[in-house]
Parts: sequence; C-alpha cells; structure tokens
Amino acid sequence: MTTAPWRDPAVPAAARVDDLLSRMTLQEKTAQLYGVWVGASTDGDGVAPLQREMTSSYDWDELITHGLGQLTRPFGTAPVDPALGAQALARAQRRITEAGRFGIPALAHEECLAGFTAWQATAYPVPLAWGASFDPELVEEMGRRIGHDLRSVGVHQGLAPVLDVVRDLRWGRVEETIGEDPYLVGTVGSAYVRGLESAGIVATLKHFAGYASSAGARNQAPVRAGVREVADITLPPFEMALREGGARSVMAAYTETDGVPASADPGLLDELLRERWGFTGTVVSDYFGIGFLQTLHRVAGTEAEAAHAALAAGIDVELPSLKCFGRPLLDAVRAGEIPQALIDRAARRVLLQKCELGLLDEDWAPEPTGRINLDSAANRALARRLAEESVVLLDNPDGLLPLAPDTRIAVVGPRAADALAMLGCYSFPSHVLTQHPEAPTGIEIPTLLESLRAELPDAKVTFAESCGVSDPDTTGFEEAVARTAEADVCVAVLGDRAGLFGRGTSGEGCDATDLQLPGVQPELLDTLVATGVPVVLVLLTGRPYALGRWQGRLAAVVQAFFPGEEGGPAVAGVLSGRVNPSGRLPVSVPHVPGGQPWTYLQPPLGLKDEVSNLDPTPLYAFGHGRSYTEFEWADVQGTAPEITTDGSYDISLTVRNTGDRAGAEVVQLYLHDPVATVTRPDVRLIGYRRLELEPGEARRVTFRFHADHAAFTDRSGHKVVEPGALELRLATSSADVRHTARLTLTGPVRDPGPDRRLRCETEVSGVG
Repeated sequence: MTTAPWRDPAVPAAARVDDLLSRMTLQEKTAQLYGVWVGASTDGDGVAPLQREMTSSYDWDELITHGLGQLTRPFGTAPVDPALGAQALARAQRRITEAGRFGIPALAHEECLAGFTAWQATAYPVPLAWGASFDPELVEEMGRRIGHDLRSVGVHQGLAPVLDVVRDLRWGRVEETIGEDPYLVGTVGSAYVRGLESAGIVATLKHFAGYASSAGARNQAPVRAGVREVADITLPPFEMALREGGARSVMAAYTETDGVPASADPGLLDELLRERWGFTGTVVSDYFGIGFLQTLHRVAGTEAEAAHAALAAGIDVELPSLKCFGRPLLDAVRAGEIPQALIDRAARRVLLQKCELGLLDEDWAPEPTGRINLDSAANRALARRLAEESVVLLDNPDGLLPLAPDTRIAVVGPRAADALAMLGCYSFPSHVLTQHPEAPTGIEIPTLLESLRAELPDAKVTFAESCGVSDPDTTGFEEAVARTAEADVCVAVLGDRAGLFGRGTSGEGCDATDLQLPGVQPELLDTLVATGVPVVLVLLTGRPYALGRWQGRLAAVVQAFFPGEEGGPAVAGVLSGRVNPSGRLPVSVPHVPGGQPWTYLQPPLGLKDEVSNLDPTPLYAFGHGRSYTEFEWADVQGTAPEITTDGSYDISLTVRNTGDRAGAEVVQLYLHDPVATVTRPDVRLIGYRRLELEPGEARRVTFRFHADHAAFTDRSGHKVVEPGALELRLATSSADVRHTARLTLTGPVRDPGPDRRLRCETEVSGVG
C-alpha cells in the first residue's frame, strides 16, 4: 500500500502538512486548535485564574473522533506516580490516535517554571534565583535536564520560561521572573530555552508582552507602558530567546496595553512577532485568555467573537481546554462569520510543529522507554549547585560569617523549619499538593534548621518559630527572646509563603501593597535586634523587601530567592563557610517599603534629586553581592576609543583572587549614554562574566562591545545607533563602578537592522 505523502518522513514538512490539510474536514482542523484539561477541578481553589468559572464540560469519546490538538498537564493536575502517569498518558494517546481518521496524537504540555511541575520531580530554584547566579551555562544544563525528564514521560511542550522584566517589585510573580534587567533576563532565559529545546521540548516564552508592567503591581491589571519602555525593556528578552535560544512557541499575555489586549493584538502577535522577527512557531493562549476577551476585557460580545479576535491576531491554540475554539468557532465558520483561512493558517502551524516532533510519522509510539526517575541524584546535585550559586550575601560588616563551628545558635523565625519555605508557587508541592493534603511531598526538602544542624554538628542549635509568615500573633516572641539570650548568635529566618491568588505572600495573584516584610516579621526582627545578641538575617523570599529599617543593626544579611529542594543545605553551607557566596542581586533591594514602582533602569529624573523629598536610591543595588574572599581588578585596557556607529571596541581587565579561599567574581559591564535624542537609563547592563577563581589565581576577561549594544528606540519608534560620546563602566554592581572607559561613536545615525547584535561576547584567558 502506498504511503500518503503526509506520512512520509522523506517528504519536506511543509509539503506533508499541505497534503494532510487537503484531506481534513473543517471540524478536524479546528480540533487541532484546542487542548483538553482532563481532571481539572471545577470547585474549590484552582491553579489557574477563574478556573471554576471558565472550565467547560465535554464528551471525551465523541470529542477525540475529530482529533485533538493538546493534552493539558497530565502530570501537573494531581499527584500521580510518574511511571504510572506515563503509562496513562500513553493509553490516552492510543485512544486519540485510534479514534480519529488520521491517527494524529495530541501534543502534551506541562508547566516547568522551576522544574517539571509534577509529583516526585526535582524542585529547582525559582527563576529569580537563576538571575542571581549570573550563570547562563548552569541554567542551560538545568533546562536540558528538565527537558529530558519531560520527554521521558511523553511530554512535548514546556510552558516556560517567563521572560517578563520586573517593573514593580510588589508584583506577586516577581519570583517567576529572572530580574529587573532585560539583558540579564534575555541571556539567562535564552540559556534555559536552549536547554529545553536541546532535549526536544518545545519551549514557550511567556508572557508576551508587558505582563510585568501591570498597573499598581496587580496581577492582570492594565499595562500603561510607553512605546520605548515596551521596545527597549519588555521586548528584548523575547527577541533574544527566539533568535539565540530557538524557542518554538510563545504564550500571549493576559494583559492589555493602551486598551488592546495582547490576545487580540495583531500588531504584537503577527506584525512584530512573525513579520519583523520571522517567528514560524505556534502562539498559544494563556489559560482561558481567549475567553477573557469576552468576560474580562469585554472586547468581544460572544465566545465566537473572542475566537475570531484571537485567531485574527495570531493565536493558534486555545489553552487549557476547548471553549471559544470549540463549538462557537466551528459554528461561526460554517455560518460565514469567520473566514476559514484563519483556521487553515493556525492548523498549518500546529501540524508543522507536530510534524517536527515526529507525531505524524507512522512509526510514532507513545509508550515510554527506560526507567523513569524525575528526581535523580544528578538532578539534585545540579539543584544544589544552582542554589549555592544563587545565595546572595548582602552584608557582613564585621565578618561574623562564616559562623564558628562550635558556637551557640538560636534559629528563630517562621521560615526556618518549613520545607515549603524553599519553594516557589509553581513547584508542585506549593502549586498542587496544597489541595491534596493526604499526599506525601514526594521529594526530600531539608529545612534550613535541619540543614544547619547537619552542617554544624558541634554547634548548639535551638529553635523558636516565634510567629507565622503573615499572622498577627506575637505570643511566640517571648520564647524567641529567651532562646536568643542563651545564644552567641541569632539566625533569624524570615520571608514569604508561596501561593496562588491570595493564598500566599508571593506568587501568582499574591501582590503586595508595599515592600515591608509580611505580617509581624518586622516587629520580630526589631525584638531580636533589641536583645543585643548579634543577628544574622536570612531571607527566603520571592521578592526583595525593604531593609533600611535595620541598616547598620544586623551582623549579616543573606538573601535566597526560593532556592529549591536543595536550598536548605545551600544556605546552611553559606552560613557555615563551606560555600563561598557568589550570588548577585537580579533586583534592587529598596531602602524603604514605599516609593514603588522603581528599578535601577532610570533616566535622570528617576534618580535622587533636589526637587523631591523622596530618595529612591536602593539600599543594595542591582548586581550587588559580597564574598568571603577578595578580588583585585587590574590592567584595564581598551582598543582605539573612537569607532563608527557600526564599529566595535574591546575592553579587557585582569581579575585576581587575592584571598585564601576559592570564590567567584561577577564582572559587570554597564553602558552610560551622556546625551541622546530621547532620555536613556543612567546606566544599563550590556555584558557580564562569572569567574571561578582559586586562591591566587588570575584570569583576563575581554568584553567585545559593538555599537549595536548602544541602540535604542528613537522618537519615530525605530531602533537607531546615534553618534556621540559613550561610557563603558566595569562594575561590581550598577552602583559600584571600578573603571570607566570613554569612547566616541562617529558617522551617521544608523539603523542596526533586524540582525543587530544582541549579546556582548566575552573571552576569558589564563594569566601566567
């Protein structure tokens, strides 16, 4: 029997899909444009916004006779043994392929924001901790491991990474972001994408675009960002992750910008994404995002109108389950209200992706092969290393840290003995297991208290919880003071509780009115400081909190952003000195709780001046972080200081570890543009390099700056490189500049074009 062209792997993918589409009915095509969320709860607390109201019913057996585009979260909806879940997914895929005329399997997707969001899967540090590591190579390896775990159980697409650039630290989803700088977000996010894609997983960039700029830091609130903010801060990480990471899917944001919802914006999803950037993959809706065009945005009067608006804008797939793209869309097309060409366009993109994944091949099989272990020793070792690299030592003024091995330690605070203190809102135990209290955690998560006792076996460690994370009760303060009075040092472990939609202090829908530590934790810290015993503050949080109230009053401050299942040993290692801290702040730490929104990317009028009594200067700047060793920067050299607007300039320096222990330095390169035709950030990160150095070791770093790195959006809305003076600043943070190189760009204003250089390349060599 002759094989149909669409089944033949030797035929080009485009021709295969064209042949398949020519054979499909309208209903079979539309069936490829939606997912089904089996087991989604329609009562109680959900894991998606308005889940109870938006979830529709369907007849599974009848539905799959026409085919099915996606299966939503077969592992991320309820606790299921991974091996049994893989078998169940394979059975579901067999039923789907046997029910339809063409035998096309569904594409299965899962969340993987901080690891595969599944029971018994490794819970890695959250993305904000990835940013703190300043280590894209390690993040890429993590993405690769997560991708292999997803593939091992039959999943094809991962809904990550989040490439939103933080614009307001009060926003609940700060923990899901990589930081407040687009270059850091872009480079680290692209590394994660490369890792996922190298394992054969379709990476999904989200949330496109502007979601983190929601007004008042409220989840899903309108975005009031200007054209240049969107072009120069919001969009660059997405462009980099597409061009350098190879992401094959993009998720439209829930938000609206200047009155136009992203899910109904052809200028964003078609003209920019596809025509200007050349994207050829799929665009998926955020969960219920198409229905929200009718119910929340009110730019559509019916589900069919919402479907039309989304399809016309460029969305190809409705997630998590069929609603607007189901019967309402089908009936509207048959009635001539929606052009069938829109269905054909979206179906072609979906089927091309399935073809790339091998789902159209005759020999495709859904059954898993090999042993399934989603929390292997290798995974845990990688989670430990990333956690260790992400811990930021904010202050250690008198060198109290590392702690003496035989000291008396009072561990105090609501985060010290709670395993969930290590996890963000998209880690399975925090995301799903809170709805299944009967189920075990599924993975080992040592608490900081347990880890510190293991780390310092000769120390006398006592504990007092003292208060809850957000509870008003202070009755436990008395015990905290008693334990502290008996100790040589108090380790106060404070922070957040991750949750969803107001069920936590950090996470999706858990936005903050200000940046004061939650609950009575500030009063607890005041009480501990008042004892006169040295206090080491350890923060386990999803966002930075204002610490100016205790400036100069703490013996040391350690910041960890939800460091994952191995976070307890990682933080304890920093406290003991086994780990030399090397994390750097991916977000600024404010001095006072108010004054938001503010990040370091400020033009002159956003900085401290004489015309306002409010000083926005942070207590700890973006990029800040201390070490237990010292580094010397020397022999800074640059090439010719005059280049054209299409030229390049190299700047080099030697970094030496002058201390007596191994450590890591992060050399950061910032750009200052003294005069431009529009206002520019006073400084912005354009390059960095993390260096691991043994005692006495030196290495030479060269940054290869190109004029493209000075490009910005001008008054006409176009990217340009302008002639004039520039400063390149080598720094340990956005506020601590070690050396400035002045150069001049000459020649005409230049359009850097669609292929402009996005990354400042670096080269590292040894020093004899």
